Parts: sequence; C-alpha cells; structure tokens
Amino acid sequence: MGSDVVKSVKKRRFTHPKRTLFGRFRAYFFAGVLVTAPIGISLWITWGIIKFFDTQVVRLIPPQYNPETYLPVSLPGLGLVLTMIVLTFVGWLAAGLMGRWLVRMSGQIMARMPVVRNIYSAVKQIMETVLAQKSNAFRHVVLFEYPRRGIWSMGFVTGATSGEVQNVIDTDMINVFVPTTPNPTSGFLLFVPKKDLHYLNMSSEAGFKMLVSTGIVTPPDSRSELQRSKPLIFSDTGNK
Repeated sequence: MGSDVVKSVKKRRFTHPKRTLFGRFRAYFFAGVLVTAPIGISLWITWGIIKFFDTQVVRLIPPQYNPETYLPVSLPGLGLVLTMIVLTFVGWLAAGLMGRWLVRMSGQIMARMPVVRNIYSAVKQIMETVLAQKSNAFRHVVLFEYPRRGIWSMGFVTGATSGEVQNVIDTDMINVFVPTTPNPTSGFLLFVPKKDLHYLNMSSEAGFKMLVSTGIVTPPDSRSELQRSKPLIFSDTGNK
C-alpha cells in the first residue's frame, strides 16, 4: 500500500501534462519567429540600404552612361557599387600631390563660409577621430555607477578627456558615451573619473548587442572560471 502511494506521488511529480493543440501551435510559431526574424530583419535592412543608394545615385547618371538604359531590367546594388568606386577613386586622388592640394583648398573655402564652417569643422574632426587607425573610440566597454551609487550603467570609452574640461578637474577624466536603448544613436556624454571606471572584457559589438536588445541578449563571460568566481566590484563600496 505504501509503495503504491509513493509510486503515485512520483508519477504525478515527474509526468508533464500533455500540450494542447494550441500550445503546440504557439510553441512552433515562436520557434519560427526566433529562426526567421534575425534573417528577415538583416535582409530587410540590407535591401533598404541598397534601395537607398540605387534611388539617390543611379538617377544622377546621364541616361547615355546608365547601364540600365540598355537593359530590360534594373540592376540592384548598382548605386552602392558606384558609390564605393567613387569613394575609392577620391581616396586615391587625395593621396597624391594634386589631390592633397585640392583637399586643402576645398577645406580653406569651407572654413570661410559662415554657418557651414562650423558644421564642416565638427564633422571633419569627428570623422578623423573615429576613422583614425589608432583611434581607441568605442573599443572599450566600461561599467560605472550612474545616475547614483548602487546603480550601474554601461558605456563606451571615446577617449581621454582633454582641454579645459580636464584642466579644471584635479583627477584624470575619461570621456564615456552612454547610449540609450533600444536606439543607440542617441545618448549622453559623461566625463567620468578614471578611477571609477571598471573595464569589461566584452567587445564593443557584444556591448551594443546587449544595449539594443534591452538586456535580452547577454554576451557570455569570456573570462576563466577562476576569474568568474571572484567578483571585482563590491556593492558596499563600489571599488575593486
């Protein structure tokens, strides 16, 4: 009698209820979404970029030089290919003596134009900083306490603070960009003391994925098992 009761309890404990038809349909539906959504969204964004260049660039080509004039169908990606060719040619031209002179002259002309010179100067400085081969912008992911102690935010180091901002502060400061989520194109520029930053091992790509997904996608900890078992930040002091 006692053994029958034990067997009955174990059977009820470890036997899962059968899924209904609707439950199976829902599970298969969400599994299909998880499989197809990343592929579909990636293709949709890629196609949108191609269509943008095809719409804006191809129409600038004179009809007699446009390959689509002599073909019964349009050529997807033609605008993107032409843009890459033109940019490569401009880069090759700018590397020469004549090209450097033209770039210098155009820069001087833009610098003398009111209103435009401010925009040109800012954009030029940003592009030179971001595209520089030795630039460390957005290469390091950091944690720091913000907006108050006990609450941690994740940001990206854009460089060491310099100029007047650094000179008026008696400690080394770091420029940290804190993006908003799920749209990382906007955010906050914070000047954080270097001693208050905790650098993470994750790559900037993994950090952006975590932000865009609002924390749903969490990159794995790439540190060794021994390092994972020892916390580096303590909630009572916020220090290592």
